[in-house]
Amino acid sequence: MSDRTMTRRAALSLIGSAAIAAAIPFPLLADDTKSVALRQMLPMFTDKSRSLLLKLMQDPGYSGQIAAADAAALAQNESTTIEQLMMNLIPLARSYSHAPISNFFVGSLVRGASGCLYTGANIEIPGQCLGFAVHAEQAAVSNAYMHGEKAVTQLTVGGAPCGHCRQFINEASPDGQIEILTPNKPPIRLSAILPSAFGPAALGMKHGAFPVNELNLRLISPASDPLAAAALEAARKAYAPYSSSPSGVAIRTADNRIYRGSYIENVAFNPSLSPLQIALAQMIAAGQQYSAVAGVTLVEVQGAKISQKAVTETVLGAIAPGMKLQHVFARSA
Repeated sequence: MSDRTMTRRAALSLIGSAAIAAAIPFPLLADDTKSVALRQMLPMFTDKSRSLLLKLMQDPGYSGQIAAADAAALAQNESTTIEQLMMNLIPLARSYSHAPISNFFVGSLVRGASGCLYTGANIEIPGQCLGFAVHAEQAAVSNAYMHGEKAVTQLTVGGAPCGHCRQFINEASPDGQIEILTPNKPPIRLSAILPSAFGPAALGMKHGAFPVNELNLRLISPASDPLAAAALEAARKAYAPYSSSPSGVAIRTADNRIYRGSYIENVAFNPSLSPLQIALAQMIAAGQQYSAVAGVTLVEVQGAKISQKAVTETVLGAIAPGMKLQHVFARSA
């Protein structure tokens, strides 16, 4: 994670009602206040571009994805390149950060092969070990994954990605060709900042996490519960080549939106992301808060080498005390 230059709190404090805005994350601001906040966070953008961004974020289905056509329109409005647009949007991505432990707010954007852009922000679980944190780069890459991208081609962040993120990104781009963009520096390939990489090939894999493949799984006990069906869908898209233990999580929020998270493994194991971490990243990218969690279902394969149940329950205990996890098993169809 990187870049402490402009925190969400600092950005919001620029709004006229600083005493109120500084205490409220950008996604929770009233619509009229959001317009002011965007003007302060993105002062170099035209009113036309800020209006487009606000419209995108107010869409009920928004989840941190900027469609290729909208990205192209924003770049045209600003008379700039997509690459520079991505860097200019870092403050907006960062405004979604949840960092109650470090107060270190980070935003990142990824460009998919489709031309769509995906935002990501760092996430921390209050009172829990730092291993549960999701770095902004991880959030952005997993956002692209959950939207079914075939590949990720560019990633931008406020400073050089940490070693943890470089290893995670390597699973998304084993050839090291993904381009890393940072402000005021020339673009650089991942292979240049992660030499002699330990990648999927080291454990016999022929490709990495992208493109997303779908597993043939079905629930052992069929359920009409839409949350279980959504978690099964996420488990089918899990990337678990090293443990052969696919899993998926579905979160239902108070407004009845459902967010999915597919388990994504890493050849080095530690940078792997649990399905709950990814589902939370999706929820936060959509502007939701931890307090919105109203139901959670975990689907995993019965008899798998590893289980996500304990870690899922631990995190839920911190962000949604009293929430009972629905644990459902699946098997190959």
